[in-house]
Amino acid sequence: MPPSLDAPQVRTWCRLALAALGLAREEIDAINVYPVADGDTGTNLYLTVESAAQSVEAVFDAHAAADPVVGPTLPEAFRAMSHGALIGARGNSGTILAQLLRGMNEPLTAGGSPDADALRRALRSAADSAYEAVAHPQEGTMLTVASAAADAAQAADGGLAEVVRAAHAGARAALAATPGQLGPLRAAGVVDAGGLGLVAVLAALSDAVTGDPPTATATTPGAGTSFLPGTTGDVAVTGDQATVPGAGTSLVSGTAGHVTGDVTGDVEACGVVGGPAFEVIYLLEAPAAAVAALRERLDGLGDSLVVVGGDGLWNVHVHVDDVGAAIEAGIDAGRPYRIRVTHFGEQVGRTAERHERAVVALVRGDGMAQLCAQAGATVLALRPGEPPASGEIAAAIRRARAREVILLPNDTELRPAAGAAVEQARADGVRVALIPTRSAVQGIAALAVHEPSRRFDEDVVAMTSAAGATRYAEVAVAEHESWTMAGVCQAGDVLGLIDGDVAVIGADLADTAVHVLDRMLAAGGEMVTLVLGATAPPGLADRLESHVRDRHLAVDTVTYHGGQAACPLLIGVE
Repeated sequence: MPPSLDAPQVRTWCRLALAALGLAREEIDAINVYPVADGDTGTNLYLTVESAAQSVEAVFDAHAAADPVVGPTLPEAFRAMSHGALIGARGNSGTILAQLLRGMNEPLTAGGSPDADALRRALRSAADSAYEAVAHPQEGTMLTVASAAADAAQAADGGLAEVVRAAHAGARAALAATPGQLGPLRAAGVVDAGGLGLVAVLAALSDAVTGDPPTATATTPGAGTSFLPGTTGDVAVTGDQATVPGAGTSLVSGTAGHVTGDVTGDVEACGVVGGPAFEVIYLLEAPAAAVAALRERLDGLGDSLVVVGGDGLWNVHVHVDDVGAAIEAGIDAGRPYRIRVTHFGEQVGRTAERHERAVVALVRGDGMAQLCAQAGATVLALRPGEPPASGEIAAAIRRARAREVILLPNDTELRPAAGAAVEQARADGVRVALIPTRSAVQGIAALAVHEPSRRFDEDVVAMTSAAGATRYAEVAVAEHESWTMAGVCQAGDVLGLIDGDVAVIGADLADTAVHVLDRMLAAGGEMVTLVLGATAPPGLADRLESHVRDRHLAVDTVTYHGGQAACPLLIGVE
């Protein structure tokens, strides 16, 4: 297929960008030192793109309901993307990203299928409109990266593929130069966090347009390097994210050695001493004529002012000491709503009617929900085929009404949304630790050693250790032909996946499960956990329990009826 940009590509762009930011979110948060070192740039960008992606999915769903054959047009999809980013924009970086998307809108959707020249104009319009939206533009930020991407696209010869790849390359080069342009970046030895996020978004655009595989290292400048300082050896991660040392492995993606948690909540540690104390964000319905006066008024109240939008709807972002004055300015200009106020210092949570500690588990299947609830967890039951948004997970954390929460995502693909939800909950004053369980059986193992009477850090380490000591597998049925680590599978083949990779391809579900069990137990094990799905055949558990009893001495087996729809069998070996 020749490179193109249409509605399905916009949908792919959103999905790839969300996945890339999910993987890079913690790294981006860690290098967030400008304009305020509050460690949330990656989270804000993720939430902004998540809102954009949800808006695009809603347009596709609406068209599918009306006519399964005719999908949305490019203007419908791209306007949904830019509108979703506008109404869901978080923080300085998210607000600027929303304006960048809005700036691309008109050049890309004015005609038919956009060509290379349309993309060049769109990227230039995006950069120019973003500079105009920021009250006091600063070089060395994501504005610089956006402008460099536009310059590189303008200079590139060829079609869409060449232009979009040049834009990505130009953004990467500009990002690497940001420490030399901005004092706080140079002092910290990092690149601009917002620019790093924008590089990931542009990498996703390049991959969506060209059809290339997703860029695996979109956030790094080159082989063997990283924009996150200090990632060799032991890694200190703020925000109560902990694992245990051992065997050179870690449950925290992208790290080696051992990770220790450290939550300071210190204003000086955030680097905000002497600056405005609050971030104020709201959506504003107002005529364009009122916005100039609003900008001037807010500029006199604080800094980091960004006002983006148009056509009567604006997203306002500013750092101030006087929250009331910033909101009153919006009331005088029009109708502000979705008002969010964040204090840059230590967050003080609501304490009324709160438990001391809770565990929140994301689960699939009624049986698993009951099992986790009986173990004392607050359960978020997942709908088949519909991954939860970060807001749903954050709501489950709040619903637990606890001062301290341990979150078990129980699925590798849910890790980015879970991480973003954790940041939202921390902003509400909840102490949250994310244990990155990759399967429900790891979640069961973690719950089994949960002890609320222990110190929080000790409980997190014990649960993480139990999850990390549990190998996991699943037995599923292939839906289509595909290349796997074990060879080519056909639709209807039974797949045995161990630790996420296809290890066995078979024709019979029970036989395949036996092969998977034998391979897992060959490396040793004391306990086998079987979780039966809704489509598990009768007698499967009996056969597997008998096989373990006869062939693997001193290994215990426990069986649960999970009821998960997508997978007939989950296996855990401790």
